[in-house]
Amino acid sequence: MDFTHISVLLHEAVDALNIDPTGIYVDGTVGGAGHSREIAKRLTTGRLIALDKDPDAIQTARERLAGLPATVVQRDFCQMTQVLDELSIGQVNGILLDLGVSSHQLDTAQRGFSYQADAPLDMRMSQQGLSAYDLVNSFDAQEIERTLREYGEEKFSHRIAQNIVRAREHAPIQTTFQLVDIIKQSIPAAARREGGHPAKRTFQAIRIAVNGELESLSQCLDTAFDRLAPKGRFAIITFHSLEDRMVKQRFAAYAKGCTCPPDFPICVCGKKPRGVLTPKKAIEPTQEEIQQNNRSRTAKLRVIEKI
Repeated sequence: MDFTHISVLLHEAVDALNIDPTGIYVDGTVGGAGHSREIAKRLTTGRLIALDKDPDAIQTARERLAGLPATVVQRDFCQMTQVLDELSIGQVNGILLDLGVSSHQLDTAQRGFSYQADAPLDMRMSQQGLSAYDLVNSFDAQEIERTLREYGEEKFSHRIAQNIVRAREHAPIQTTFQLVDIIKQSIPAAARREGGHPAKRTFQAIRIAVNGELESLSQCLDTAFDRLAPKGRFAIITFHSLEDRMVKQRFAAYAKGCTCPPDFPICVCGKKPRGVLTPKKAIEPTQEEIQQNNRSRTAKLRVIEKI
């Protein structure tokens, strides 16, 4: 299978894990196996556990990681702790998540992720369950509006939702270009000329909802950190503000520890910091990387080391 994906912040992310050749590492979003190969190549007696819920990615990863100390499992990264339990693994030395949509998913028109190509509405990373078609044609107007507002930060969510419901009264909305046309008709001409493609935010919102992306991330952040060994590192690459805000806040809470109100003269909660940010601020792509891969331009890498 020709699974094309350019790994973003490749060396920065792998270096951030501070690889121990004898350690155990998890790549929760193996994709085209770019990050995974670099991790696995640095291991001697160590082991890599590579996860992805996309069956195309799993097939590719098994081919590209053949001969390396890697175990490939088709599972959502939010189920990481269950996978580790099944493999009788207690603690790990590092975890990596690359939350972006893969180039393969965007460039394979029939997957329905892109607003640049006409294809059936789908957007399912796992290729199972609720699809974009189901959401667009079965959610009521209020549900669609909330989805676009919360997951896409779309200013014209109300108008787009109303027009989607109006359009499907005549016939189901089946393709990406049908949806793009509805979105364009819903956004004033002046706004359409600003901020990139007018369908970008709506497609992002529907994709996030279909794949439960923020729920999966929140669940993983709640559970995966506990599986890190002391000095183990958790590295996450995000691509939009909703993801980055969640990661930033959760990592900051792990690093802070104390939850007492700021006006308390001394700490009474007794909570100690569980991690340290390494570095304190997000790592972003260089201009050279952005020129080579425009899809990297919004990427941010955040890293925390367990105390």
